[in-house]
Amino acid sequence: MFDLGGSELLVVGVVALIVVGPKDLPMLFRKVGQFVGKARGMAREFSRAMEDAADEAGVKETAKSLKNITNPKQMGLDAVKDATSALTNIDPDSETGKLAAERKDAADKIHEATAKKALERKAAEEAAKQAEAEVAKSTEDAAKPAKKVPAKKPAAKKAPAKKPAAKKPAAKKATTKTATKTATKKSGSKA
Repeated sequence: MFDLGGSELLVVGVVALIVVGPKDLPMLFRKVGQFVGKARGMAREFSRAMEDAADEAGVKETAKSLKNITNPKQMGLDAVKDATSALTNIDPDSETGKLAAERKDAADKIHEATAKKALERKAAEEAAKQAEAEVAKSTEDAAKPAKKVPAKKPAAKKAPAKKPAAKKPAAKKATTKTATKTATKKSGSKA
């Protein structure tokens, strides 16, 4: 309302000193201070009475709700709460509830089929790895030179039993000289 700066207060003080005089100046300031205090008290009382009247009329609550409505952050949270409550409160007997149950069943079937296919794929991959390992092992074995392993001689077939030979006529007895020569030749060639 009244805007008094430092320079204006100084001018008022000098004029009051000249008009009132230095003797009555402190008493004047005291009276002015009391008047200003009473005016402030009346202003406070008036504003309290206005606030009480507004509280009784519900203006404060309306102003608070208007502030909440215009607050974008609060408005966004309220909208999210409303939307989520609408989604979570599904009546199972309604059309939406039936569709939700069907979709859940379909999703479960898809998850089961996916898990089954994954297990089959893993099993096929394991089989392929084992087959590759066997092929690699057989290739390595074929590339290595074969070790010479002494083969077992097949068991000799027994010759059929000989029939006793027919008796030959007795040969002439060799002389002892000839027999010793033949014996030495045989023993010499073996040695």
